[in-house]
Amino acid sequence: MKGYTGKILNVDLSKGLIDEETIDDTVYEKFLSGVGLAAHLLYERIPKGADPLGPDNILGLVAGMLCGTGTYFSGRWMAVGKSPLTGGWGDASGGGSFGPALKRAGYDGIFFKGISKKPVYLHIDNKGAELKNASGLWGMDTVEAEEKLIKETQSKITPSVAVIGQAGENLSRISGISNEKGRIAARSGLGAVMGSKKLKAVIIASAGKVGIRNRDKLKALQLDHDKFIKTAPNVPIPGWSLRLIGKLMGKAKDVSPADGIYAYSFLKKWGTGSNNRMGIETGDSPVKNWKGSNLDFTKKQSKQHDPGRIKKLEFEKYHCPTCPIGCGGKVTTKDRFKEVHKPEYETIAQLGTLLLVEDLDSVLYMMELCNRAGMDLISAGGTLAFALECYEEGILTNDDTDGLELTWGNSEALIALLEKMITRQGIGDILADGVKVAAQKIGQGSEAYAIHAGGQELPAHDPRHDPNFGIHYSVDPTPGRHTIGSQGDYSFYRIWEVIKSFPKLEKMPVAEKYTVKDKGAMAAGDSILKMLTDSAGLCYFGPYGGMARFPMAEFFNAVADWNKTPEEYFDIGRRIQTLRHLFNIKHGIDPWSPKAHPRSYGSPPLNDGVLKGKTFDLDAMIKDYWKTMGWDSETGIPAEETLKKLGLDNLFSEVPSDGLHHN
Repeated sequence: MKGYTGKILNVDLSKGLIDEETIDDTVYEKFLSGVGLAAHLLYERIPKGADPLGPDNILGLVAGMLCGTGTYFSGRWMAVGKSPLTGGWGDASGGGSFGPALKRAGYDGIFFKGISKKPVYLHIDNKGAELKNASGLWGMDTVEAEEKLIKETQSKITPSVAVIGQAGENLSRISGISNEKGRIAARSGLGAVMGSKKLKAVIIASAGKVGIRNRDKLKALQLDHDKFIKTAPNVPIPGWSLRLIGKLMGKAKDVSPADGIYAYSFLKKWGTGSNNRMGIETGDSPVKNWKGSNLDFTKKQSKQHDPGRIKKLEFEKYHCPTCPIGCGGKVTTKDRFKEVHKPEYETIAQLGTLLLVEDLDSVLYMMELCNRAGMDLISAGGTLAFALECYEEGILTNDDTDGLELTWGNSEALIALLEKMITRQGIGDILADGVKVAAQKIGQGSEAYAIHAGGQELPAHDPRHDPNFGIHYSVDPTPGRHTIGSQGDYSFYRIWEVIKSFPKLEKMPVAEKYTVKDKGAMAAGDSILKMLTDSAGLCYFGPYGGMARFPMAEFFNAVADWNKTPEEYFDIGRRIQTLRHLFNIKHGIDPWSPKAHPRSYGSPPLNDGVLKGKTFDLDAMIKDYWKTMGWDSETGIPAEETLKKLGLDNLFSEVPSDGLHHN
């Protein structure tokens, strides 16, 4: 093996058939593994117009090329398929043990088509793969089902489980797939795809090994990178001071490139929650369904969300496989669950700040409800915020909400509403598919309060603070995603140090953040790098120390015994991103249609707070991105010359010559 196994497992759930398929080496050289391999296969195999919840859609669970090799930050796996939320390409990243377990079983991915007549789960061990009856698991939450599966299979090898909860079973378009008791590959609604196929879970217990062609070279690279990781300083400041740092950053007149080594330090001490209060003061955290400002969520209100306070509740830290940082953890709570995963920044922002909920225990309770139901809490928070504003505007009344007083910060009512969404009861049935579908059903002008991009609710990073988020929310084939990139990420990645054609980011006045200059090129660099990390199975934070310090190309070369340059790998990343984009075009999605909600780019601008008056020309930035990617700057359709350079010219005949038309 060369990092990749060269095999996938195909499962036809309609017929109950399982077969192995060998993938040629040339495919990996063009697309790597992970999301790249998936894009190559699913573009060809999912027919145009396929119903995302029908038998023709294919759900894939894939592991990246570096996953299982011991390379730092390489423990991620991806769920892939046609998204029922956006109608286009869908993928979602998961952490934990499932990716390495999949590779140890001898597969780069498992691909499911068809629909089972009854609930089933797939069991893989050293003896092979088998579909088993999951009727007794149907209706269980993710934690209950995972615990029962592990107990029933009783393997000497510690198994890994990917499983859906009630949200996926109920075909909620904002549901995901859980691993390790509530760690969810959450976005794109792929839990609903799994539920539509009556596939409850996949459990893997295999003792296989992942091959590495040049183990000595990989070890040397790891040692060098380990020395860099150890330079990350200990952070002597207390958690409460992060709010003051955010306040100072919000008042800064200049922006300078930051060194990602400090991001590692913050992640190691507090996890992503280091941004809980800091993000409010910088303007990164959207407030009150994106219409509020930092003035609407005061120092007193955000005090319970302080990362230092949360750290005191932490009783256990954990790392993803091969992660040297360990941003994860478990905390104690006062509710009936007692112990839950430490909340990520997105948890606090989407279920707290966005809804004006200050009580931490309520936020943790809603988080655990989402985790156990397998519901994407980013989308859940955005949908709850939509409902609150509709109630405030009189579009939803007490008769619609079964008597729930949906006022800002009313955590008791919000918990009850979230439970209705999970079980699809009453108004929850309308909200369970996210804000776009809900607004279409409710009407009465509610579309104005449905904050999304292409159908996917926006995460908790405000483009009015960092405009490059707005570009990525609008142009990525999985729209509304914060983990694709931003100007801040570009600063950390320092792509220009390795790929000289990308612009160097230097100190600039804050006002220059909102100009078009170089923004499309920066965003293109982040997109391409993200395709490489997702095809490698790398964590989003892996390259934060800078590409010159994190030698991704050399990691690939050592594992596969290749001799490709960083530029050649960037060509692969561009090819994968373009193919994902072509998938959307094939399925009738106009590149302009996923453009993010106007509130997110300051149309109209806020009247107060740290982001007062901030707005920018998102259309011009989108065009600049398309131009950098080699796509038509007006239509977003990839140029024939670009497809030829990328070896995708055989697909040009499927591209509309005059673009797709949108309303």
